[in-house]
Amino acid sequence: MRANPTTPAGSSRRILAGLVFALLAVTGVAARADIARFIGDYSGSAEMVSADGSTTPRDMSVAISQTRDGFRVQWTTVTYKSDGRTKVSPYSVDFLPTDRPGIYSAAMQRNVFGHAVPLDPMKGEPYVWGRITGDTLTVYSLFVDDNGGYEMQQYDRTLAEGGLQLEFTRFRNGEMLRSVSAFLKRN
Repeated sequence: MRANPTTPAGSSRRILAGLVFALLAVTGVAARADIARFIGDYSGSAEMVSADGSTTPRDMSVAISQTRDGFRVQWTTVTYKSDGRTKVSPYSVDFLPTDRPGIYSAAMQRNVFGHAVPLDPMKGEPYVWGRITGDTLTVYSLFVDDNGGYEMQQYDRTLAEGGLQLEFTRFRNGEMLRSVSAFLKRN
């Protein structure tokens, strides 16, 4: 039985629906406002430092853009090998706002209902999420290996005059494997 919009039950449903709609709209506006300062294309170079102290030159770029429901971070790393080879590694992740302010879930695949959802770390896929704290956009990637150990990557991209300051770290089972610090100039 449908509630009559003129009855108290019908009015309550309309008010509740309006509040839900307003909450969703405010959440989307807040997410766009948070990411708006980061929108742009950035590039730079750095030396990747391994745990043994050795270094490898890298070129890096990142493009941060708004999407209909959140934002996208696309980044590419070009590694120059000592034998003259180069390795290009591109990545792209869409992020959606969560119920927690400043925290974003990755939307890396579609479920059976067509909704964007994170990957499954128990299947060897990375679990990725992001957060914005002050002037820093952080992207985390967690991998669970075949033995139940883990690898964690953290990309901190902090707004700086003329671009972003990138701080990257990679840990495996608590041991740091690599790190890089670089300034990425706004293009």
